[in-house]
Amino acid sequence: MKGKVVFVAVVLAAAAGLSQAWEPVIDPVSAPPSQSADAIQIKRGARVAALGDCIVCHTAAHGKPYAGGRPLETPFGTIYSTNVTPDMQTGIGDWSLDAFRRAMRDGVSRDGHLLYPAFPYPHFTRMTNGDIADLYAFMMSRAPVHATAPPNRLVFPLNFRPLIAGWNMLYLTRGPGRAVAAPAMAPSAASAALGDAAAAAGGAASADSAYAVQWQLGRYLVDGVAHCGACHTPLNTLGAEKRDAPFAGGTLEGWDAPALTKLSQAPTPWTHAQLVAYLRTGFASEHGAAAGPMLPVTQSLAKAPPDDVDAIATYLMSLQTPASTPTVNASMATSAATSTAISTNPQPADLDQLAPPAALATGATLFNAACASCHSIVAPMSTHGDRPSLAQGTAVNADSPRNAVRMMLGGIDWHGSAAAHFMPPFAQTFTDAQIADLANYTRARFSAHGPWPGLDAAVVARIRKETAEP
Repeated sequence: MKGKVVFVAVVLAAAAGLSQAWEPVIDPVSAPPSQSADAIQIKRGARVAALGDCIVCHTAAHGKPYAGGRPLETPFGTIYSTNVTPDMQTGIGDWSLDAFRRAMRDGVSRDGHLLYPAFPYPHFTRMTNGDIADLYAFMMSRAPVHATAPPNRLVFPLNFRPLIAGWNMLYLTRGPGRAVAAPAMAPSAASAALGDAAAAAGGAASADSAYAVQWQLGRYLVDGVAHCGACHTPLNTLGAEKRDAPFAGGTLEGWDAPALTKLSQAPTPWTHAQLVAYLRTGFASEHGAAAGPMLPVTQSLAKAPPDDVDAIATYLMSLQTPASTPTVNASMATSAATSTAISTNPQPADLDQLAPPAALATGATLFNAACASCHSIVAPMSTHGDRPSLAQGTAVNADSPRNAVRMMLGGIDWHGSAAAHFMPPFAQTFTDAQIADLANYTRARFSAHGPWPGLDAAVVARIRKETAEP
């Protein structure tokens, strides 16, 4: 793998001819724009920053907002986010709007060096000049922080920035995205996206027009500033999104980002309203709570205008693909008795109703001791407050055990608000073998799939060592 990466990197360097490996310097400004700039424009910029989740990537753990230093783990090593406060020495205080726009569109810093695409400029390039200018005004209104990010730790030769010129030649399409006609709207889509009353009151033509406007806005946000594909699209060998598999799911920071094209294939198919609620609150009563890298995204989207989040949901719901005919995998079955119990009664009131095979006995014991008080059908959390059964959860029904194991290891931190969702971590409580037993039992107990094939202590150990969050 390393040899292949080195070879491809050399080819890229030759293809680029290093002619575009360093761009011209844009003259610095003597001082950042006044923080008393157009308050309305700064407010618009705050909207863009919330949609782009800028604060999460550009804020280190326990660091100052937007001061950078957060480690971003990639298959090629660690990249540290930069300081985007208006500090004149370590931030972007001496950047003009032209320099900021070039970074967003072309991935080029003010001094001419190329930025790594961990900064998602392949998406930001699709933003309008107006949105980029608004974001610039917002960033320049932040408090300046003097902070220098640690040096990146990348494998050779990918630590040689001029190679990015070749990457850009292959994968960067510069400039705002081209308009695409909205798909034909089904009546159900109109009711979901616009509301039954609004769709009926506006008539078919008006509803079509309103849906098209909302869809276009959603597409612009998803493909641009929100950069959803950066996480939810699989990457190729060189870390670029696979163009033939948009939104088909990806992996980052030790978590699987699920496919956004299969929301209608969930045990309870997602609706437009449920997706809006999830994106704005981090919780959908029919599906569960956000965790891992998605949790801070929902916290940022909570600060975005509701109409924008609604448009994002409209566009994402239009991407759904029909489910293929399911096939039976014998390795995913447990035993005839257990499979019957799971399919006919996926959440029995009394856990003793389920007689797990010997392979799941340890997991059942662990579940009863550590999980049943919250996740059994008679637990207060399950009977009050519209909490969904684990049977509805994406992690339990996923093909990969990664997210379920991540949840068990790290839990969900308490954020001190009434709307927070909390789960205690078990990384220091259970061994790798116990986590594997618990995960396999939970999947057999709450889904129709049976235990994950191959999930054992060694797999948990590998997941435990991966960096999930800095």
